[in-house]
Amino acid sequence: MTINDIAQLAGVAKSTVSRYLNGGSVSRKTREKLDEIVRETGYSPNTFAQSLKAKRTNIVGTIIPRLDSYSSNEILEGIDQELWQRQLQLIITNSDQNVAREIENIYALARQKADAIILFGGVITSDHLKAIHEVNIPVVILGQETPDVHCLVHDEAHAGITMGRHITSLGHQKILLLRVKKEDRAIGQLRRAAIIEGLSQKASVEVEEQEVSFVFEEAYQQAKLILPKTKATAIICVTDTIALAVMKAAHELSYVIPNDFSLAGFGGYNATTIVSPAITTVRYPYRELGKKAVTTVLQLLNAEDVPMKQIMKNELIVRESTQKITLS
Repeated sequence: MTINDIAQLAGVAKSTVSRYLNGGSVSRKTREKLDEIVRETGYSPNTFAQSLKAKRTNIVGTIIPRLDSYSSNEILEGIDQELWQRQLQLIITNSDQNVAREIENIYALARQKADAIILFGGVITSDHLKAIHEVNIPVVILGQETPDVHCLVHDEAHAGITMGRHITSLGHQKILLLRVKKEDRAIGQLRRAAIIEGLSQKASVEVEEQEVSFVFEEAYQQAKLILPKTKATAIICVTDTIALAVMKAAHELSYVIPNDFSLAGFGGYNATTIVSPAITTVRYPYRELGKKAVTTVLQLLNAEDVPMKQIMKNELIVRESTQKITLS
């Protein structure tokens, strides 16, 4: 079975089949027809020969911040699914939230001849930008915005303002905001600022802020120290991981959510529906983000015009962990 055979069966040009096999642009109807023919015939292209001819390896590298992240795993699911459908290969590298290791991984993936790199952004430094420039292959950053590099980001303004308005609409005036380090621009700065803006649209709101860790166990230990000292009737956590850590600490300290305080997070993690009470959150489209990242790197490889910044929408999910305040 050859490309010519596939083309004849599909009733399309050989160039269309070649574009399909290399992850190029073909219509949905044609792609579905070719998918079916490839499944029925068991056709397996010689990817090595393809890469020599196209001067590509058909490999996309990813750099993730840590292995125990729900959001990263969801994004990877989307990336892997999209690459598999296009018969491309995925390499996953882990930086363990170490900037030096992250930059090292950029160079390592380039040495392994990856066609492109998808970088899960945390803190983007000048060293990151230098490495991206030097490897000279398409790089797409997820979750963080930086000049001169293609980025896919979440609509943090919408998420934060919507959450802030929800909490104040329930009558809460004393709010505890558990944020992360400001070096993280998306979550530590943009999300935080949007939450504050949403809360400030209601008069007489008092906001207390405490910085905590992204890591569940560390945030849990910090929450055990913070909860006995706060007078807040609502706690907003900038991630669902932190919200889950607060819930564990609250149970251990015999607080009842939402009677003692309302609790909310950001992310839309599956775990927020399993715990009791289920946690109010903002759902982010992580899998769709992964798929969009693959589409973007393929467009860049094909020298197509791509916006420098693409924004992903999100939605507020109200559950049992937030309720109207009861004044005594």
